Amino acid sequence: MRISVVTLGCKVNQCESAALTEAFAARGHTAVGPGEPADVCVVNTCTVTGRTDYQSRQIIRKVVRDHPDATVIVTGCYAQTRPDAIADIPGVSLIVGTGDKERIPDLVAEPLGERPGRIVGDPAGIRACSAPPLDHFSGHTRAFLKIQDGCDAFCSYCIVPYARGRSRSLPEEDVLERLRRLGRNGHREVVLTGIHLGAYGRDLAPPTDLARLLRRAETAAPVERLRLSSLEPLETEGVAGAIRDGRRVCPHLHIPLQSGDDGILAAMNRHYDSAFFAGLIRRLLDAIPDLGVGVDVLAGFPGESEAAFLRTVALLEALPIAYLHVFPYSRRPGTAAADRPGQVPEAEKKSRCETLRALGQRKREAFAERFAGRTLSVLIEEKRDPATGLKRGFSENYIPVLVEDGPGAAARRIVPVRTERASAGRLFGRVAP
Repeated sequence: MRISVVTLGCKVNQCESAALTEAFAARGHTAVGPGEPADVCVVNTCTVTGRTDYQSRQIIRKVVRDHPDATVIVTGCYAQTRPDAIADIPGVSLIVGTGDKERIPDLVAEPLGERPGRIVGDPAGIRACSAPPLDHFSGHTRAFLKIQDGCDAFCSYCIVPYARGRSRSLPEEDVLERLRRLGRNGHREVVLTGIHLGAYGRDLAPPTDLARLLRRAETAAPVERLRLSSLEPLETEGVAGAIRDGRRVCPHLHIPLQSGDDGILAAMNRHYDSAFFAGLIRRLLDAIPDLGVGVDVLAGFPGESEAAFLRTVALLEALPIAYLHVFPYSRRPGTAAADRPGQVPEAEKKSRCETLRALGQRKREAFAERFAGRTLSVLIEEKRDPATGLKRGFSENYIPVLVEDGPGAAARRIVPVRTERASAGRLFGRVAP
């Protein structure tokens, strides 16, 4: 059969979709692109915001419309939290929750009449981290590897713990073996990812942590380069030691702030204050001067006054960060924040996001300019930059780099690039001799 897998949302979803595609191939099926004829279409949804709920519904309808004779299976976080809304979409054959996602390649072998309309269990009962072995990450120069799933934090704005269940981790030996497999198949860099990555290892017996795993990977050397996805502020400094002391883990951290106002942070159920966050960033950069630090920030949380928002802006302006990811607050039924008073009008959220994104672009440009004229280690990607035609990649500290053609500038290689100038938050250079 011809199988199409469409993915929305986070790196974890991308990992799970890649594993589904590989599992289908192992059963003799053929992966096809979104616009090609397919016998089975799997839509792996996201529910992190109201906007992604809408996008998930739109994609499901488009898949049904484009493949009227296909079996359409909807899975992922939106399928877990809103199966009734998906069941109302004509043409959907099966709804599969997050706990049963890896069963999908076997489910399609069952006759349609015997397949239930939905398989959506309670994620709170899931105790193991489901991460089927993955040999290739097709279409990507760098691979993503899910080593943790679920979340115990229950931030007041977030629906994800209800969609994914409690935190659970992939055992260390399994992580190292999956890294070896990806390395043997040509991936020079692997991004370790999870829903609550900093909680890695707490549920294992005996307990371990992410810093220990990184030190083991440093010694075992299964791939040339490791990168980390998002880490919570209170779980970052031990990992920073593994970055500072090794040479395989990229000097790049992505750390959610969400707000620079202490009252809003408390209402969000974030267990730190703005002074702690500011001190953390400065300690990290004192220890690792070239560290690239990205920050998540949420605009328009209920009760966020203009003064509270300006405190967030002032904090971010003062910190030597590399870039921002900006999100408007999205009201999620079933979360503690959904019924809070002081809901911020959508137009005001939009305006605040625009202010933060402009600040983020200035931060990105200033950070790139620091490294103009230096030689950086860059992983060359397979796709060229569409605007310039130049080869492109990312430095270890996550600066986009455009590279002139020349000896050594081959895709999927990590090469030293002598940067010559910076523009719009990117560096331009050529492979060093």
